[in-house]
Amino acid sequence: MHSGQDSTRAEIAAAAARLVADGGLDYGAAKTRAARDLFGQRVPRGVMPDNDEIDEALREHLALFDAAHPQRVAQLRSAALALMDQLADFSPLVTGAAWKGIAAEHAPIHLQLFHDNLKEVEYWLLDRRIAFEVGTIAHFAGTGEEVEAISFLWNDLPVLLSLYDPRALRGALRGGEDAQRGAAAALRARIARAAAETEAGAAEASSAETAKAGAAGAPVDADSGAGSDARERGVRS
Repeated sequence: MHSGQDSTRAEIAAAAARLVADGGLDYGAAKTRAARDLFGQRVPRGVMPDNDEIDEALREHLALFDAAHPQRVAQLRSAALALMDQLADFSPLVTGAAWKGIAAEHAPIHLQLFHDNLKEVEYWLLDRRIAFEVGTIAHFAGTGEEVEAISFLWNDLPVLLSLYDPRALRGALRGGEDAQRGAAAALRARIARAAAETEAGAAEASSAETAKAGAAGAPVDADSGAGSDARERGVRS
């Protein structure tokens, strides 16, 4: 059973997930707004959900209310792989929606690039006449440092590139199964695993439907019934 604090965290996470899915807010802004919407300016201490809790709430929300979610994830992942192949010289890692398989409608393809001359990324975009905007984003290590971020549209999909010194690559791939990012090979493995799970689920559902239909349409054994009646008459006589 949830404690009062856990219930409050879950309530904020669910509200934040709705804001991410329906309003396009990022996790930080969604958590802050959800907490204020629920509690005003006096948010209880220790009740803000972490990003993993938002992930889970968003996954549940999209599964219930967004029938296009599986197709969107597949599209983002396919496009991410294609873009990673083109940006291979920059040691790209994929993170965010395409990596997690949790994609709200406006979620970008987020690639983290590692190169000793990050201006080359801008030159790469300019050479291909891709219009882009430059900003900043928090470093994935959570140190409070910010790194350059480039956003643009690629094949009509939003893309976010965050740019790192190559020395940051060593710490980027920690986490094993719970890693927050991965290389192209790891993303391909996730795609294959998701496809296998979908196929297994479809096969299980089909088997259940077949069994249900068979049970509903099973004929009554008339001979068995007649024999039973005859035996009953014999006993009575």
